[in-house]
Amino acid sequence: MTEINIESARVGLIGVGNMGEALLVALLKAGAPPSAIKFAVRRETRSAELVEKYKITPASITDMAQASDVLMIIVKPQDLDLILEAVRPHLKDGALVISFLAGKKIATLSAGLNSKAIARVMPNTPTLVGAGMSIVSYGAGIRSDQREYVAKFLQAAGKSIEVEEVLQDAAAATSGSGPAYFFAFVEAMVNGAVDMGIDQVTATELVVQTIVGAAKLLDESGKSATTLRENVTSPKGMTYEGLKVFSEGGLNDLVVRAMNAAAERSKGMA
Repeated sequence: MTEINIESARVGLIGVGNMGEALLVALLKAGAPPSAIKFAVRRETRSAELVEKYKITPASITDMAQASDVLMIIVKPQDLDLILEAVRPHLKDGALVISFLAGKKIATLSAGLNSKAIARVMPNTPTLVGAGMSIVSYGAGIRSDQREYVAKFLQAAGKSIEVEEVLQDAAAATSGSGPAYFFAFVEAMVNGAVDMGIDQVTATELVVQTIVGAAKLLDESGKSATTLRENVTSPKGMTYEGLKVFSEGGLNDLVVRAMNAAAERSKGMA
């Protein structure tokens, strides 16, 4: 079996929506030549747009299944059965299949494609700006060169972490859904500032830069969130009083319950 690498592998993308395009950009950034990438989308206008923008080649799902060393499935979970039916009779022997479908297990794809070379990836929306956090699990039939391919590709999209598949739902509820939790908190902070008399535009700028700076400090300082929180909280001071309200309102329990609810939904999508 010929080993694959980013620079030479023939790649097929099934579905190139917003996330699919972000993953395509990462693939190109990692070193994949446009001439080696084919794709399939439903709308002709979208196809023409991708050809013009990235110089990649449209193709049928059948053609991509037959020719691709790496086949990426980036569609809605409810569309998987149709994709498996279209791909299975034509899938190239030994091809790496990377699924980006929430909740869909490796066993489902393996059985549906009669293949064991499956990688399951859950990216998140910051992948759109090259700062994603992707969770990856591997099927039993993955070769070392295929594993290296996935790692290099995802590194170009941000960061990635490998987990046992049994932890995929929990990890997805953490990083996959996490940006939405964050955005909801930002919305609440902006509303709080507006309620105190600050105009919407100024409130948004204040909150966004505060959050960006806090995230950068957390990422680069080497200190835990607990330590940084304690450093900014003077006993009986302003921040102390604000955090006290969070504590009395059960913030920690609320977040834990929200994450568990998301994880349970992911399990239900299997």
